[in-house]
Amino acid sequence: SSNPPFTSVELDHSDSGREGCTVTTLTVTAEPQNWKSAIKVAVHEVRRLKEFGVTMGEMTRYMDALIKDSEQLAMMIDSVPSVDNLDFIMESDALGHTVMDQLQGHDSLLGVAETVTLEEVNTVGAEVLEFISDFGKPSAPLPAAIVACVPKKVHIDGVGESSFEICPEEITESMKAGLEEPIYPEPELEVPKELITQSELEDLKVQHRPSFVPFKEDDVVKVFDNETGITQRRLSNGISVNYKITQNEARVGVMRLIVGGGRATEDSESKGSVIVGVRTLSEGGCVGNFSREQVELFCVNNLINCSLESNEEFIFMEFRFALRDNGMRAAFQLLHMVLEHNVWLEDAFDRAAQLYLSYYRSIPKSLERATAHKLMVAMLNHDERFVEPSPHSLEKLTLQSVKEAVMNQFVGSNMEVSVVGDFTEEEVESCVLDYLGTVSAAKSSNKEEHIEKISFLPSPSDLHFQQVYIKDTDERACAYIAGPAPNRWGFATEGKDLFNDIRSSSADEISAPANSGKTHINVRNHPLFFGITLSLLAEIINSRLFTTVRDSMGLTYDVSFELNLFDKLDLGWYVIAVTSTPSKVKAVILSLSYFVLLLLISTFCDLDARSIRLLMRAKVFSEVYITTKLLKGSWIGQRGHC
Repeated sequence: SSNPPFTSVELDHSDSGREGCTVTTLTVTAEPQNWKSAIKVAVHEVRRLKEFGVTMGEMTRYMDALIKDSEQLAMMIDSVPSVDNLDFIMESDALGHTVMDQLQGHDSLLGVAETVTLEEVNTVGAEVLEFISDFGKPSAPLPAAIVACVPKKVHIDGVGESSFEICPEEITESMKAGLEEPIYPEPELEVPKELITQSELEDLKVQHRPSFVPFKEDDVVKVFDNETGITQRRLSNGISVNYKITQNEARVGVMRLIVGGGRATEDSESKGSVIVGVRTLSEGGCVGNFSREQVELFCVNNLINCSLESNEEFIFMEFRFALRDNGMRAAFQLLHMVLEHNVWLEDAFDRAAQLYLSYYRSIPKSLERATAHKLMVAMLNHDERFVEPSPHSLEKLTLQSVKEAVMNQFVGSNMEVSVVGDFTEEEVESCVLDYLGTVSAAKSSNKEEHIEKISFLPSPSDLHFQQVYIKDTDERACAYIAGPAPNRWGFATEGKDLFNDIRSSSADEISAPANSGKTHINVRNHPLFFGITLSLLAEIINSRLFTTVRDSMGLTYDVSFELNLFDKLDLGWYVIAVTSTPSKVKAVILSLSYFVLLLLISTFCDLDARSIRLLMRAKVFSEVYITTKLLKGSWIGQRGHC
């Protein structure tokens, strides 16, 4: 449906330590005007599942996925962080579970899985769902509670803000109405074992003749960095590839596609086109002749988690997969199908537009979001590329316009794929050639990427100091102070290269002592020096802010300094955010303004730098080296900044 009555429906069945028993919860999320229809659909589906149960194909499919996931955990037994093991033991003890490690749990699952029958699954499922499917009958178990969380006011087109109320009788009537609808068994769905057959792959290889080509700088076809272990390749269709082999997670891999452009390419006539287009492609979920349901089950069978997102500079597509049973080839097949045989649906576009319309209308309902939105609009001179698209902009979009805005960025030379995981060089390069090398290179747009000028609001202006008053449940106030900053590499909006200025001004100061006998490395010439220095500066400012405004003055209970550093755009900004009370917020603003002025004339001592460096090293160690899941993410993220 182009306008489904629900946003999400989720059924959860799990042990609850707080309640001291097993809890089954049906959660329905919907727009206020659709809540009755959403409840009807949810309880109708629960009743259908209770009466007809799952099919043999469904049980086999999800049992296999459960065993694969358990096997994966068993293989990672030596790399599970201690804190995760501790949480698991404490939870198991609180719930009265038998504590087993991952290997013991997997062996037990294999033994039990062989004895489970379809009849037993459906019998237990029917008992669990009775409290919903038989609601209103004398024999039905009573729900422990029916809870409705609703807004006090809602937006109605043509009317504006209006009061919103729900009474218990309306909820029960909607549930009974949904249960009275006729039900039919779910048809068995054919799940594809592969998205690209071997014969289709051979035809593609003959047609495109994929190969690795030399980099433009020299004739080297393969670049390997000994320090990071990253290998760089380039395909004949222009796609750049980076991969790193690591055993931090046994037989698991992560792949990320990065496409340059993002929301910055939106022009004045297509505001919101990229962000809505990416969401439309994600909502549709279809590739080639395969439906969304088939693609989802294909991902379930191969333990693939996939996400598609965009920001101001890039479009990202990330896959997390297990290498068991050709899982990596399955992930590469899905990526190939998204790039070559994506399907754009009108109902998916309607859902995406409706979602961002809801996001925009919810801004005034949050103190922090409303203040931050006003700040960004004022600072960036009403540039909508850095905030949620407005209802007026959303109305101007069409399916074709958002499709063009997204697909014009999917050009071979504008795409980079990074892969990290426990695979061999032969495995990853075979997948790269077969499924990325056969992506068409003739899809490039005739017009070069154009980015309209981004500028900060000239000073002085009436918008430089604003106060926003909104209704809130508590007596709270928040304040933001923001201003321009350079990007990660030192480029600023005025065209200045601050990184080059620093290198030039400090060249004489850091010259190596004569006859020292040591090889001198000028770290200030390293491309990452400017970005790392800014991160260090941000941590020092954060520390001083916390000590001065919170501890010494006692004006706030939360204050932070953040830098937003871009990679491609020649700008950035800083934001000081503080939460306080209405009676103190003006004093806080004066203190922060004075603090910023002091930063311009103050210097930082070695003690500041040393202490912050120690904190940053500890943070990197805990987040990157202990948590193995973040390790892969960090390597992929670092490739995105290069």
